[in-house]
Amino acid sequence: VQFVESGGGLVQPGGSLRLSCSASGFSFGTYDMAWYRQAPGQERKLVASIGRSGVSTTYTDSVKGRFTISRDNAKKMLYLQMNSLKPEDTAVYSCNRASAVKYLWGQGTQVTVSS
Repeated sequence: VQFVESGGGLVQPGGSLRLSCSASGFSFGTYDMAWYRQAPGQERKLVASIGRSGVSTTYTDSVKGRFTISRDNAKKMLYLQMNSLKPEDTAVYSCNRASAVKYLWGQGTQVTVSS
């Protein structure tokens, strides 16, 4: 199992980024998936999750209305569109299963929101 996250970078407050996660080594389309983030000195937290079909989604309150999670099961890809970014969104973003049982984490992608 492998996750490869990409799309992070340095962006000014109010800007946008689109994160991508390429998954391999398991039946991607049969699992609910999620994006997580870990800010410096803090534990990793759930940001958004999406059901197997891509219809049902959930978001942590702080990103509702700004972030959109999506997936392409044929390509085994997970996405996170992030708009109206704030400095408090600065973190390493990673993807994994949306369950208590997780696969090995990838390296993640750094998102830094700063002027």
